[in-house]
Amino acid sequence: MTIPINTHVGVDAAIDRLLRFLAIEGVTGREMAIAETVAAALRQAGVPQSNIRHGKANEKIALPTETGNLIVTLPGTRPGPRVLFMTHLDTVPLAAGAVPVRKGKRVVPAGRTALGGDNRTGCAVLVTLAATLLKHKLPHPPLTLLFTVREESGLHGARHVDPADLGRPVMGFNFDGRSASEVTIGAVGAERWEVDILGKAAHAGVAPEQGISAIAVASIAIATVVRLGWFGKIVKGREELGESLKSGRRRAENKRATDRDIVRGTSNVGVFGGTDGRWAGDATNVVTDYVHIHGESRSHDAKFAKAITAAYREAFRAAATQVRDDRGRTAKVKFTARLDYHPFRLKETAPVVRQASRAVEAIGATAKLRIANGGLDANWLVRRKIPTVTLGAGQNGIHTVDEFVDLSEFANGCRLAVALAGLAAGE
Repeated sequence: MTIPINTHVGVDAAIDRLLRFLAIEGVTGREMAIAETVAAALRQAGVPQSNIRHGKANEKIALPTETGNLIVTLPGTRPGPRVLFMTHLDTVPLAAGAVPVRKGKRVVPAGRTALGGDNRTGCAVLVTLAATLLKHKLPHPPLTLLFTVREESGLHGARHVDPADLGRPVMGFNFDGRSASEVTIGAVGAERWEVDILGKAAHAGVAPEQGISAIAVASIAIATVVRLGWFGKIVKGREELGESLKSGRRRAENKRATDRDIVRGTSNVGVFGGTDGRWAGDATNVVTDYVHIHGESRSHDAKFAKAITAAYREAFRAAATQVRDDRGRTAKVKFTARLDYHPFRLKETAPVVRQASRAVEAIGATAKLRIANGGLDANWLVRRKIPTVTLGAGQNGIHTVDEFVDLSEFANGCRLAVALAGLAAGE
């Protein structure tokens, strides 16, 4: 590695950018202000306005989304295949109103909010990369910088990326994590599911037998999936997957199984409510006639994620038959599911993995390959035939009021991005 990255990266300027970005509110779906701030910082760094544009992913996303993905192109100083650097613009809603405060080697929120380091750190890394390359005229291949929208609410921006809009890069580096030495080469896949339970209202004191409690149906279903081991952390033998949920038999658990015989995943019931985002039910003296539930199923095995969802579907349908009114009528259940994102795992020998590992070594660290149990924008880029690894830049305690940014790791993330661009140029 011939690029003296430690001297080229202006760490103080990078931290100033980070603090500026952290102070801009931009929760998922409302990314216009932060997109404009990032674009202004790129222009200030010397990127021509003609090289900065917004994609049209927001027109394809079913949820209200203020703007499309921000796409920036940098012509190469040397010929070669195009390389992608990416991150996401949005934060979780808990970061709304965050005020960043620098305390020594950390940045923390001033109040009881999340900070938004996930993923303002990535935004600052990518702008610092562009600023460093342009200021010092460092060699690099053609680059595309991608800032996605609505990552936190389901990877929507990345899901609707068209590789042609990115210039068809051959590999990608996604900055969205804690440590610059951690190279994430795979991630879990997920399904989202919803269920509507329609019961029948009745006076809970005068004639409860005339009602059909939607809450009772939901409670029985959830108790069933917990009892049969489909809730929370899930470990199943493969032959168990062919058994009926009703039987609940555990044949696979009665023998010693190898890792190949075992599949793992997680599930959760995240929203239990009524109509229009309100609570389920209206009064204690009325049998509740409607419940709406949101949940998720995750696994590194796509078929197992579907099996988890199927277990919930069967549990809700079976529960509906167990709650009847005095005339034998039962609740109606509408269960819908959709794929949220596919799992992926890159080979350790893949060029993008090897290049990331070399760049980590170039900044004086040792690469640690890892697999994530949460979804990443990289899930969709890999699906689009752009092999992408995910790297860190100082995020800690994300999605909590204890969130902070480790400025040493943030600086390493900036150095790592510059090293990656240099290696891609053959330096």
